[in-house]
Amino acid sequence: MASMRAYLDWNATAPLRPEARDAMLEGFDVVGNPSSVHGEGRAARQLIEAARERVAALVGAKPANVFFTSGGTEANVTALTPAIVDGQDRRQRERLLVSAVEHPSVAAGGRFGPPERLAVSAAGTPDLSALAAWLAVGQANNAGMLVSVMLANNETGVINPIRTIADLVHDAGGHLHVDAVQAAGKIPVDIEALGADFLSISAHKFGGPKGIGALIKARDALHIFDPLIPGGGQERGTRGGTENLIGIVGMGAAAQVAREALEQDTPRIASLRDGMEAQLRLISNATTIFGVDGAGEAPPPRLPNTTLFAVPGLKSETSVMALDLAGVAVSAGSACSSGKVAASPVLASMGVSDQVATCALRISLGPETTQNDVDLFLNAWKERVSRLSKTQSGIAA
Repeated sequence: MASMRAYLDWNATAPLRPEARDAMLEGFDVVGNPSSVHGEGRAARQLIEAARERVAALVGAKPANVFFTSGGTEANVTALTPAIVDGQDRRQRERLLVSAVEHPSVAAGGRFGPPERLAVSAAGTPDLSALAAWLAVGQANNAGMLVSVMLANNETGVINPIRTIADLVHDAGGHLHVDAVQAAGKIPVDIEALGADFLSISAHKFGGPKGIGALIKARDALHIFDPLIPGGGQERGTRGGTENLIGIVGMGAAAQVAREALEQDTPRIASLRDGMEAQLRLISNATTIFGVDGAGEAPPPRLPNTTLFAVPGLKSETSVMALDLAGVAVSAGSACSSGKVAASPVLASMGVSDQVATCALRISLGPETTQNDVDLFLNAWKERVSRLSKTQSGIAA
């Protein structure tokens, strides 16, 4: 009999949804190249366009404004370019500003090179006064400006005030890119309501296959005239190369299921998360939950499935390994560091000391998470905290 395990690392990757698997299996039997004009090619094209419609529906976009990529990183790097045309506005984007808690693919600056960084609060939300000041300088110089702020942080789950940020950026004549990779499929996402000009998503975060994502633009007038991957004109010139049919149909199926299940999944997952956090505080009164503690009387909203917490003295690296041995899969934060466990730059930007940051653990739940999964984790964590207490009391653990 296989030992019982609890998978609590959904922000790293979500298990493949059965509907996505079924769609992908059907796609394997489609022979044609989507760019071919014969019947087999048209059949492949039809599957891609149906998937495009489903992905568009997930984020409230027009299907024609969805462009498939190899994942969230490629979508981000594609969007972070000086080569953006918006109708009659053909200015080169000269300045890029990103928040201090962005994913590494955004923090690197894309095709701008190292960007300017926007400070964040103790809760991890952008400093809006600093943003307004930066925009005012650019507007005074008639500079083309691009700002990139994630919708929800992949480590803390904190949700940023994107609509407010979008209004500030647009009033100053700038453009806004939003990395929605962690948000899509977990909370309602609507590109028009957010006010984003560009939006990035990745299939494997909401139950699609790994290696497929999308960059979505808000309107037809927006165009990236220097594609990251030039080629034969696929994806209407935004991304060259034969389309990943299998990945695309899997993404489309997962997007449809995720959108339809949101209303049912969200409250259940949020209830599990809130109950778990209450138990974490009972297990140790030294527990810090990032994005909540130290954020003032009104902490920002968070994704319903995400908890980033720490107990000083329990290092992340050893905790991840100990929990794995106990049958629980968690992470120390972002899964985008080639398996490395190190202090989080996100927490450093929030003013968290290295001593505490090196103890951070991320628990992320999903539609298949049960109370039994949470209990398995809590029991293992209680044992780990108990060992720390004995050690600190001078008793052999």
